[in-house]
Amino acid sequence: MTGREVGPTFAREGGPVRYRARVEYDGTEFDGFQDQPGRRTVQGELEAALARLSDRRGVRVAAAGRTDAGVHAAGQVIAFTYPGRLPAGELERALAAILPADIGVRGLRRAPPGFHPRHAARYREYRYTVWNGPRSPLHERFALGVREPLDVAAMAEAASALVGRHDFSAFGVTDRQPIRTLHWVRIRRTGHQVTIDVAADAFLRQMVRSIVAALLLAGRGEVARGEIVEALGSGARAFHGAVAPPHGLCLRRVVYRRAGTTDGEG
Repeated sequence: MTGREVGPTFAREGGPVRYRARVEYDGTEFDGFQDQPGRRTVQGELEAALARLSDRRGVRVAAAGRTDAGVHAAGQVIAFTYPGRLPAGELERALAAILPADIGVRGLRRAPPGFHPRHAARYREYRYTVWNGPRSPLHERFALGVREPLDVAAMAEAASALVGRHDFSAFGVTDRQPIRTLHWVRIRRTGHQVTIDVAADAFLRQMVRSIVAALLLAGRGEVARGEIVEALGSGARAFHGAVAPPHGLCLRRVVYRRAGTTDGEG
């Protein structure tokens, strides 16, 4: 050993290559990311496109997060092993040409053979957008319309109870391992738009939308921070299982730890 740092080993020249990429999609017309027979999914569309570029050989796509039906993504991260002959640049351009208009792939590059975007992620960040103003069909395609005034300071105070490592069974679908680390919840108002950014090492299914539903109750003055604390400790679904609608939610980014100490976005 010379002490010289060795970088990741990639697939041999001429053989199947492991790739990673960022994916953006409008989730409105999808039944979620994960493949489901007979339903339109993001994974299904990606795999169908890759099959066309791989002489009809099956290519399985893995993702950092399995977004639900109607949920969008600006920074989803995928990985797949490509058996075809196109180099990365040509493959990215070919995907852009054949994917439907509501999916975009960018930043395609090689990854180590064992790279899995879900297992390797350091944390994920979602944004939920609320349009807290007069009815706006354009804004409300990607935001939840709320007509009553929202107290953003009260929402932030309630959200502070959730930060840290907790059993989040009260705010998600039942899971064998419900303990998660919530890094931050940031709430901002810009004019009529209110954004709720939530970052965690991982999320339970419907966790972000359940948190948002509780924070909206706080913003309306119906719930205080103490009730959030009580709900979190109960282990039972909070606030009668309230869940915010999916169309306001977007997977913003997935962050990975690069070689050394630098964190990098997917």
